Amino acid sequence: MKKWHYPFLAFLIIGSYFVLTESRRESGVTGGKMEYRKASGLVFGTSYNVTYLADHDLEPELLAAMNCVDSALSMFNPASTISKVNMAHDTITVTDSMFLEVMRLAMKVSDLTHGAFDITVAPAVNAWGFGFKNSVPISQNTVDSLREIVGYSKIHERNGLIVKDDNRIMLDCSAIAKGYGSDMAARALRENGCSNFMVEIGGEVVVSGFNPHGTPWNIGISKPVDDTLSANNDIDTIICITDIGMATSGNYRNFYIKDGRKVAHTIDPFTCTPVSHSLLSATVLAPTCAYADALATSMMVMGLDSARALVPRLPGVRAFLIFEDSDGTMRTEEVPER
Repeated sequence: MKKWHYPFLAFLIIGSYFVLTESRRESGVTGGKMEYRKASGLVFGTSYNVTYLADHDLEPELLAAMNCVDSALSMFNPASTISKVNMAHDTITVTDSMFLEVMRLAMKVSDLTHGAFDITVAPAVNAWGFGFKNSVPISQNTVDSLREIVGYSKIHERNGLIVKDDNRIMLDCSAIAKGYGSDMAARALRENGCSNFMVEIGGEVVVSGFNPHGTPWNIGISKPVDDTLSANNDIDTIICITDIGMATSGNYRNFYIKDGRKVAHTIDPFTCTPVSHSLLSATVLAPTCAYADALATSMMVMGLDSARALVPRLPGVRAFLIFEDSDGTMRTEEVPER
């Protein structure tokens, strides 16, 4: 080998080292063992479970993302952005990007569902005992008073300025927050180089890439059996999915019995009373989990026939509807993407 070859060879070796190092850094491989890892715990008053492929522990990043969502959307945290909005008299300026993103998505879904989804339903949710304040005795006068201050058209947002038509208006984002939290946890994983993962927060799921077996993720849809203790884990349907958000809404775990009647947590924003119909649960698959979460709640408000009609109007959305047939039989119907 000629002498001038040596510095050229050294240049190639050093250059290759830096190229490979940068490539490994960008792909998230920093020298540790690439393996599927798990993280689990409690957040938003429920549990979270995350499985992800990475070369190091990313639970601190996951917790940071979820805590930011809690600071934006928790009605139980008096320092959260939503609490400040609820306590505001008539107008307030908000700079919290997460809160604004969720509020704008909520208003979009309200428009799409003609008001079936409505985050101003908080006073009615509280009155019936499912919210962040104590319940009140319900009478027709109570319901009439609630209807005066519930309605998504009674609150407005533009460039962060939020204006209430009535100072009693309060927001409840619990029907979208878990889905959004799952999206933000997924975002944190992607920002750290992960492309194969499953995030689940309180039953709301985001999946990407492949599971440890190298196939899309198998996710179960629970059978909607009345179970306030969440002790029943029977699965109605298992679906194989990836690169999508999934959320389920139902009235089989959050309800109480009063005077022999089941009082469900899904409140119809039009009547300000709990819904009662044959649709037992709605599972929605959509591009984001927050979108799926809001749509699933909308369908539980709308009922079976309207839910069936809604799905074909929404690109990238499909649904599994579990309902009680006229003969009392529980049935599952898949409404495909258009």
